[in-house]
Amino acid sequence: MQVNATFLQNDPVRPIAFGRADLDNPPRRRLRGEPLKEGILAESVIVGFCGTDYTLMKMGRAGQLGPKFPAGRDRLINGHEGVVYVPSEKRYAIVLIRGGDAYDPTRYTEEESYFEYGCDGADGLFSDCNYYHPDMLLPIPDEILTDGKLPLQMAKRLVFPDPYACMIFQLERMEDLGSAHNFRVVQAREKCSEAEAREIAKREIFDRVVIFGLGTTGMFLGDLIRQSYPQARIVFVGRSSGESAKVRFACRTASAEYVCSAGLDARQTAEAIRERIGGRATAFVGSSGNAVEAEVAFEGGVLANNGIYNSFSLGPRLGFDTMPFGFQNHLIFSSINFRQAHMEKAIRLLVRSRYDEIVELIDKEEFTADPVAAYENRIYAKGSPLKTAVVWNPDYLLMP
Repeated sequence: MQVNATFLQNDPVRPIAFGRADLDNPPRRRLRGEPLKEGILAESVIVGFCGTDYTLMKMGRAGQLGPKFPAGRDRLINGHEGVVYVPSEKRYAIVLIRGGDAYDPTRYTEEESYFEYGCDGADGLFSDCNYYHPDMLLPIPDEILTDGKLPLQMAKRLVFPDPYACMIFQLERMEDLGSAHNFRVVQAREKCSEAEAREIAKREIFDRVVIFGLGTTGMFLGDLIRQSYPQARIVFVGRSSGESAKVRFACRTASAEYVCSAGLDARQTAEAIRERIGGRATAFVGSSGNAVEAEVAFEGGVLANNGIYNSFSLGPRLGFDTMPFGFQNHLIFSSINFRQAHMEKAIRLLVRSRYDEIVELIDKEEFTADPVAAYENRIYAKGSPLKTAVVWNPDYLLMP
């Protein structure tokens, strides 16, 4: 079966192109121990653009995409954020992106394998339609439909389940590790039981949180921390003006403070953060994609003794001086992706959110006419929207 789609390829000039592509429907596993199942057909309705797509495009320009292609293909249909419609079941769905022969696809072992629709080994959503594992088409609440159609406002919110679920997982990991890291200190201080100490340590790891990098992932994590830990003091760090719309939106949503690092070196940035947060951070999240975040946290002294460092950036190398690192008892972790339960929770939370306000649409014809130019000059150019999406099939949407 052939469909219209954008696809990533190893090409120095056209690393992403639009045209006709053949679809495959190999049997896949959702999780280890489950049966192989062929996919069922779903039509793309609205699709969001992710920084991962942009990174993959640059990999294609450098000829590095080979391991990401589906078996037997020399291209990958990209796109992993959005809403699809399942004609055979007459319902809308969110695609659970990550599956495979693993017990927990967030932390697969070397004997296990995974696939990701639109990212790694499996075609994605920037196509008229595609085949998806039937158990990986997650329902959206029926009550948000109007006369059987999905309102555009809701559709915009639902381009975010993938990154929002990823941040729900990040919060879970920070809770797990923060509690385990510090409960003995709390138990000695409070003279309480281990169970009580673990709960206190979990809460205290969010007392002073620095989120370095103000993209959607950082914004979502701040939002989730605020919902779970009202006492948290949260500081976003970014290069945008404090008066910009995205900074105002993020700070309002997460009841957070902000430090603009534009024009500051690492030392000055660290000083500004410590002053704003009122001390040193109990938790530091690096999500800027820039190696300076680790320099600010460790050499700049922003991360407090017994604090945890969540390395969420893809690309930069992490460095620290082992002497102070060891004696200050820092904990570094890095983990990406999510489980199905995280995405299901993300869907429930997003339909009640206001995140449609930060999504701007690009015309489908503009995008497909020259996908490379759209990525470089519109979607990820300086001053681009915080989130861009494209309506792939307006027939399934209730447009304003």
